[in-house]
Amino acid sequence: MTPLVSDTLIDADLVDYAILATYFVFVLGIGWLARRQVSDSVDFFLSGRALPAWVTGLAFISANLGAVEIMGMSANGAEIGLPTVHYFWVGAIPAMLFLGIVMMPFYYGSKVRSVPEFMLRRFGPGAHLVNSLSFALAQLLIAGVNLYLLGTIIHALLGWPLWLALVVAAAVVLSYITLGGLSAAIYNEVLQFFVIVAALLPLTIIGLHQVGGWDGLMDKVAPAEGGATVGQQTESWPGQALSGFDSGFLSVVGIVFGLGFVLSFGYWTTNFVEVQRAMASDSISSARKTPIIGAFPKMFVPFITIVPGMIAAVLVTEIADLKAGGTPAGGASGEGVAYNDALLLLMRDLLPNGLLGVAITGLLAAFMAGMAANISAFNTVFSYDLWGDYVVKNKPDGYYLKVGRVATVAATGVAILTAALAANFSNIMDYLQTLFGFFNAPLFATFILGMFWKRMTPTAGWLGLVAGTASAVLVAFLSEDAFGSLSTGVLPISGQGAAFLSASAAFVVDIALSVVVSLVTTPKPAEQLVGLVYSETPREQRTDPREASYPWYQRPVPLAGVALVMVIVLNAIF
Repeated sequence: MTPLVSDTLIDADLVDYAILATYFVFVLGIGWLARRQVSDSVDFFLSGRALPAWVTGLAFISANLGAVEIMGMSANGAEIGLPTVHYFWVGAIPAMLFLGIVMMPFYYGSKVRSVPEFMLRRFGPGAHLVNSLSFALAQLLIAGVNLYLLGTIIHALLGWPLWLALVVAAAVVLSYITLGGLSAAIYNEVLQFFVIVAALLPLTIIGLHQVGGWDGLMDKVAPAEGGATVGQQTESWPGQALSGFDSGFLSVVGIVFGLGFVLSFGYWTTNFVEVQRAMASDSISSARKTPIIGAFPKMFVPFITIVPGMIAAVLVTEIADLKAGGTPAGGASGEGVAYNDALLLLMRDLLPNGLLGVAITGLLAAFMAGMAANISAFNTVFSYDLWGDYVVKNKPDGYYLKVGRVATVAATGVAILTAALAANFSNIMDYLQTLFGFFNAPLFATFILGMFWKRMTPTAGWLGLVAGTASAVLVAFLSEDAFGSLSTGVLPISGQGAAFLSASAAFVVDIALSVVVSLVTTPKPAEQLVGLVYSETPREQRTDPREASYPWYQRPVPLAGVALVMVIVLNAIF
């Protein structure tokens, strides 16, 4: 293979660049075509609520199939092995099914345009403002993660300086979101889903063949530096390699409660990045089925993300050296190999030209999908929930459409700056899980208590959010490395275990304070809670009356039951 550019991590050829260029033509073309469908703000921010369930279901997963899934999970696979599957089979599927069955009827039926707007109706302006600000900040930080990793791919491919790669990557994503809004993002996400699978599946197949199949991989996975045994890396339970706890019992509790309940439900049920896709559906039935349809491909994503990371720890010399405690030079950033480089280095070592081009395209597609999801969710919340409610009120619809496009440009610029923060983490999952603990865990506590307890008051809503977030930040500050050199190390736990602990603290503090405050403050009248609280909302408002006539595979509850059984079987097998 002859590289087109010297000093690059990946030696791409003309055929690889041709595949990449063809993909970008399709991406920009979809944005241009979607532009014709945008006539008002509902079209721009929510696709006119006109998309079928299979489209929104695939977009639901593709929007999440960005930096977290691809580089973060492969990095975890390389570093800690099979326990990483808990992010999917414990930390995603149950919450996705809960979102579809229980919570989507409230989001979709209330006709709100965002999750913060739902908080406004349930708790009033205090909780709404706190949630809007925290969500907007979180999306800018997480968009920076996706943009940073997108820039490292371009740097690895072309040898450009990282700052230039970041600017070019941001410009491409910006162009199609600004043109076509959410429709452009969603249709590109459906395309990106298939491109990503086509890109990563060959890595798993070729890699397993190289190591002697699944049994060969399990035999060759080495213990991680720092005491994790082979068994902890080749068996999913009790998962000490993931949680960081020495005790198997505490590890299971941490994974089930910290990850499987607090972080997972906090992310999947209240994160507007995901919920926005379901809210673009053409009916309440489609909205409920969106996360349930997405659960089926989601449960198999570990086989094209985590498994390649484990293979890289065996076959890639630099990753094996890093895992043994070495400090190999190079990497996508040029400042030393990190676990985030596992997938790139495996592509370099295993894939021939042509297939390499498909793989590179798949990674770029994944990171663009993730960043586009963050930016499209940000522009909706900024335009409606911050600018429209607190800065400039009661303007014509066209005004907020223009604000949304300007917010898209501004957010992309800020993401270039926040990308620098992501560069400080060898394993990007540590950073992301810390952010989720800060922003999603307290929101889920407020949300779930307010949805099922009508006595919860508006004052409790915003105080609980603030106290929960503050407690998560405090626990992270007291851990060993969540804030780098600023962390105190008072609590002897680090990495993702620290994220589980801080998220759990946020949830418990939020719930406890909300209950106490609610008992001494005045709740909303019951008639104002219809469509917002479970006990006050008639059943006919929570379901589509036509569902009873559908075959079982088109009804949300039977579909969710099948998905739950499948994920239980996968947990048992591994």
